[in-house]
Amino acid sequence: MNREDARKRAEELVSRMTIEEAASQLRFDAPAIERLGIPEYNWWNEGLHGVARAGTATSFPQSIALGATFDEELMGKIGETVSTEGRAKYNEISAMGDRDIYKGLTFWSPNINVFRDPRWGRGQETYGEDPYLISRLAIPFIKGLQGDGEYMKAAACAKHFAVHSGPEAKRHEFDAKATPKDMRETYFPAFEACIKEADVEAVMGAYNRTNGEPCCGHSYIKDIIRDEWGFKGHFVSDCWAIRDFHEHHKVTKNAEESAALALNKGCDLNCGCTYVHLMKAYNKGLVTEDAIRGAAVRLFTTRFLLGMFDKTEYDNLNYLDVETKESIALAKRASDEAVVMLKNDGILPVNKDKVKVISVIGPNADARRPLMGNYYGTSSEYITALEGIRKAAGDDVRILYSEGCDLSLTKPDPLSRDYNTIAEAEAVMRRSDLVILCIGLNETLEGEEGDQGNQYASGDKKDLSFPRPQLRLIEAVIKTGKPFVTVVMTGSAMDLTRLSETSSAILQAWYPGARGGLSIGDIIFGKVNPSGKLPVTVYRSTEDLPDFEDYSMKNRTYKYIEKAPLYPFGFGLTYGRLEISGASASDTSASARENGLDITVSVKNNGKLKTGEVVQLYAKALEDKNEVRNFKLVGFKRICLEAGASEDVVISITSDALKVVKEDGSKVVPEGKIAIYAGFGQPDERTAELYGTKSVEIDI
Repeated sequence: MNREDARKRAEELVSRMTIEEAASQLRFDAPAIERLGIPEYNWWNEGLHGVARAGTATSFPQSIALGATFDEELMGKIGETVSTEGRAKYNEISAMGDRDIYKGLTFWSPNINVFRDPRWGRGQETYGEDPYLISRLAIPFIKGLQGDGEYMKAAACAKHFAVHSGPEAKRHEFDAKATPKDMRETYFPAFEACIKEADVEAVMGAYNRTNGEPCCGHSYIKDIIRDEWGFKGHFVSDCWAIRDFHEHHKVTKNAEESAALALNKGCDLNCGCTYVHLMKAYNKGLVTEDAIRGAAVRLFTTRFLLGMFDKTEYDNLNYLDVETKESIALAKRASDEAVVMLKNDGILPVNKDKVKVISVIGPNADARRPLMGNYYGTSSEYITALEGIRKAAGDDVRILYSEGCDLSLTKPDPLSRDYNTIAEAEAVMRRSDLVILCIGLNETLEGEEGDQGNQYASGDKKDLSFPRPQLRLIEAVIKTGKPFVTVVMTGSAMDLTRLSETSSAILQAWYPGARGGLSIGDIIFGKVNPSGKLPVTVYRSTEDLPDFEDYSMKNRTYKYIEKAPLYPFGFGLTYGRLEISGASASDTSASARENGLDITVSVKNNGKLKTGEVVQLYAKALEDKNEVRNFKLVGFKRICLEAGASEDVVISITSDALKVVKEDGSKVVPEGKIAIYAGFGQPDERTAELYGTKSVEIDI
């Protein structure tokens, strides 16, 4: 069904509603209108990395881990899986008359905010710190989720518009101030791309204000999203965000005024309770009947597009289509591609002929929670890092285990002394040839500020350090003098300075999904060749970061940092030896910057292993003052080459990707020479130092 036909049906249906009935449909928990044959519908569902909060579903790695895959094709398949399982659940459950929360077809995913500061707890929900990477991964996910059939398979939602990345503790009252240049260069691009290129069905506003106006009642909704970008779908508030207008932002006096401000600015759907006051606002003349009915029409257009009142091609999906062999294999592929090897002195992959006893220690070694991140569903099976390592080791290697310490408590047992389990870990390590240290965080230590829609109250990190008990355990490992591999399970960058100096190898495993321990074990023992790339910058310390509440991009992310990072955005090692022998451009004339161009990169696998890699293209307008401080990602492609094989990899660069943003926010074709760099990471000095090779440069 096309949008025009769906809208006509929505207009006809809404015209038969009373004004009270139409207003009731603007709530996320929309009641039934039995006389018109409209069942109740709860708009709130989640599908960030698998269908969430709705029972059993395929568990994919957390979004930040998916960002590390740099794999557009994979993201499309994940989106398809989420919508298939979401449809299957909807069909089964709604047939029983259950239309509760988390059981509909409108998924409030993906989170396409920019992970501008590693302290932000919800950064794990994003695809990283670069708006180009975010958009390239979000677009196929959205397309996969929404499908290309006669009816929309499920509705995606790009959130949280638009300048939103902490602090969590102040999000209900905070005013994020950003310049026009930063808005157009960093905060807007992913939203614009998802609207224009993916036709995303919904956009969600953020809790905070941006440049003085609350995001769920902002002039940007009409002026930019609808009028400039041509958005045709519906706009939804974050949950209970409209209530913040009068309770925290103090831009209105009461609930009626808040409801009126949001609706009049273009917020169609209220997740929360403030729109129950819409009729009071209507009776006071604060909103018009046209505004109420217009929002209802947009919402029912979505419902008609989804085929909620028709028979569809998806009606036969059922619970046999949930967590299938194929979807579990897809999740394994995702976690394989997501793990980033930051360091390896040759200890990996483990040589079973030389290593006979391995001690696996750390609070995240045998814990389920760090597999999941946040916004997750239930898996029928969980495989921890310890279990994955033991499975990959087989009978050839003895695996010893000690938790070593609590995740964050110095004294988890009130009757014991502080750090009472470190002694056991030391004893275990003494009997080992190799130590695998599994440390990190989980959603209780980094996540979303606690509210009515969040199961665990956590929030932002105060700094980049590991919790104190883990720091004590790290020193105990170092003191043994044993070689050790560090597995970091977090949703954000940590301070790895000490570990980079002492650990034989470092694997950034993120929150790898319910069965993610399999990938950790397979990579450690060489059954899988690591190929993930950092979607964020690993800074050397918190001291290298600006104030958390400062939304200026100065000295933030790889494009603007002023000091060399510990591990750069785009970096990641493999067990293979791929080399770039050259690169060429389809056009090096002035017209290339106007029309775009193709870059052909010649890659050969000179190693002995089948190897996955990500060819990355960066650009810099060398003579234009409006260019970003360092470089910007303008193209990438994941490849996989057999040993000895070669490939000419063609990557297209759009003219828009080459443009620069002026201080007034206007995007223009850059002046002077543009350098294009092809490599397996950035063209910065730190990446060259870590890889031992430089990117290939082409000038246009």
